[in-house]
Amino acid sequence: MPADERVTRSTFSGRIRPISAPQPMPQLPQRIWSDEDWERIQRGYASRDMDEKWNVFTEGEVAFLHRSWTGRGIFEATFAPVDDGGRRIARAVVERDPKRYRGTDDDYDCLMLELVISAVVLGEPATDLRARLVELTRRRSGSADAPAGLVQHSALGLRSDS
Repeated sequence: MPADERVTRSTFSGRIRPISAPQPMPQLPQRIWSDEDWERIQRGYASRDMDEKWNVFTEGEVAFLHRSWTGRGIFEATFAPVDDGGRRIARAVVERDPKRYRGTDDDYDCLMLELVISAVVLGEPATDLRARLVELTRRRSGSADAPAGLVQHSALGLRSDS
């Protein structure tokens, strides 16, 4: 699919599953997304191969983030305009059915939501976010020696040099 072609729910031909146990996220990314970022986010993202883990599309002001293999919805983020321009995530929900998503950590979910949009959809290096992901994952697992590349690939489908 060309990068400038908009990804929609119908792009995934019925393989999209809604969040089954939505829980409001108490922590939201504080980033202000530029108008150009929002335009790109609205175009969405369709995984190109089996290693990529996320599909993203928007409907109105809501970005839907789904796992690419299962089609399961994990995040829904509602964007709102900011007075000085750009947009921020005004509210979001996360999947809390443990059979669909094992996440239960608010810090991790907030970081993951921002990281998928930044690194996967916008293609940004997101170096600081990636470093925080590795740190949080190592802390949660109790394994300080988990390789950074493995952590990032496991969560995002990205190599550490992507």
